[in-house]
Amino acid sequence: MNRTSTPVDAPASGAWEELVTAALLGTERRTPPGGAPGREAPVALLDAVAAETVRRRAGLRAARAAGRPEPAAEDPRPELPPAATRRLALLLADRPGTGGGGRRGTAPDLMELLPQWLAAANARGFAAPPQALPALLDAARGRTDLRPAALAFAGPRAVWLARLNPDWRFALRATLGGGTTLPHPEDTERTRRLWEEGLFAERVALLSAIRAREPAAARELLAMTWSTERAEDRLMFLDSLRTGLGPQDEPFLEQALADRSRNVRATAAELLSALPGSALAARMALRAAACVAVDHTGDSPMIAVEAPHECDASMERDGVVAKAPAGRGERSWWFGQLVEATPLGTWSTRLGGRTPGQIVALPVTDGWQSELHAAWCRAAVRQGDPEWARALLGTPSAPEAGGPGAVSLAERAKLLGTLGAAERADWVAGFIAAHGLSEAFQLLGVCAVPWSAPLGRAVVDALNIARDAGSYPWSFSGVMGLAERCLDPSEASRLDGLLAIPDETEDASPGAGGYWAEAFQRLVTTLRLRAAMAEELRA
Repeated sequence: MNRTSTPVDAPASGAWEELVTAALLGTERRTPPGGAPGREAPVALLDAVAAETVRRRAGLRAARAAGRPEPAAEDPRPELPPAATRRLALLLADRPGTGGGGRRGTAPDLMELLPQWLAAANARGFAAPPQALPALLDAARGRTDLRPAALAFAGPRAVWLARLNPDWRFALRATLGGGTTLPHPEDTERTRRLWEEGLFAERVALLSAIRAREPAAARELLAMTWSTERAEDRLMFLDSLRTGLGPQDEPFLEQALADRSRNVRATAAELLSALPGSALAARMALRAAACVAVDHTGDSPMIAVEAPHECDASMERDGVVAKAPAGRGERSWWFGQLVEATPLGTWSTRLGGRTPGQIVALPVTDGWQSELHAAWCRAAVRQGDPEWARALLGTPSAPEAGGPGAVSLAERAKLLGTLGAAERADWVAGFIAAHGLSEAFQLLGVCAVPWSAPLGRAVVDALNIARDAGSYPWSFSGVMGLAERCLDPSEASRLDGLLAIPDETEDASPGAGGYWAEAFQRLVTTLRLRAAMAEELRA
């Protein structure tokens, strides 16, 4: 039987459109085709629609059956505990509210807790429930910050699903190899073929994977095709050498200093300057040391600065950008780059054997202090030097907004990143105790989660002081949101005394007491929910 032939007794062409029109207008206004007006017309219309539907389906042309997709790879990780599975479904079902500026109420923001839940589930090595994968991928599609943790949790099935749904193709781009299985380390032929013939994302993933495992092998692979790569690709590939960077990378990076791309040269110079024993670091140290000395002519020693008067070809080859940004003096621009790329160990020898703290405490002549200290800050961050970071940060109670060396809170946050988690938290707690919360948001963002007990107490005490002062509670909404995600859940019981609506003073913001009570109630509820989430994952 030819299924593509016209069915027997099929209605005239356009019958389906007539039925749809009658349904839209109503049988009182339009008589169904082949029917009669009256009380039975609606039933006749439905019968005709049912019959026509069967006719239309039976008349479809049979299509060739598509091949079945290969089964998804097995996920060997253990299943989530049942309670944690139910919690994940609730977190994924939550959607951010659309109201802007109104009260958030006392309910926790579940979508803001999802990243923390995913991090905890990944730390325990659980596999994602298959039924949760579509919602998980949808959530990651809408929030790029979720993608690394969400895809790690989703495992190999995320790649399998992404090949079937264009909306989830980001999983192919974000997964090592773009969804392609990387070759085994000992399969040199397949590795070479993928490196020479693969897509760009596959090559980046391959190079990153090999670099993490065998830094020298990755460097040799990159050297094979370096001269034929595009400039933008060379820049991306060179950036992969940050992983496992060591003295053995110096010869390759020295060659890259002569690259025809300025961005490649700058990246190579930055990487070499992060190697204190490199030849480039030594060259920079000679240049910078010629610009800085101790001046003993006054009543007390001072640091004297004589910035370079020109940027010669050798400086440019070593990564110094000759053209200064608009509004910046050329000499100070060149000087800052030299100091930033100089090993910090240079300065103790150059400046009389002084410690970093003693060096930073020395006054600087002719208004060069901010430029010199800012360059030292960048060097301390690049070289990961905690001793210099401490000296430049100064004490957290220092009255200067920028501290001895840091000229902004952003720089202070970067310097804090070179310290251990406990020391970082103690410093920020001291800062909050001295200065309050108005400038602490950036600094809190670099502290480990959950916050240490001293830092948590400092934040809660500062919020309590702001509440008692009648301040606007929404001025602290950013810190309150951080507290909901970062405060140790064990602190919840200590907050019960803050849930009551405080008496409002004459100078307090109208209605502020109610907002504060609501905010603290949400904080307590969120902390207890986080405690329950952790317990469910431990079950």
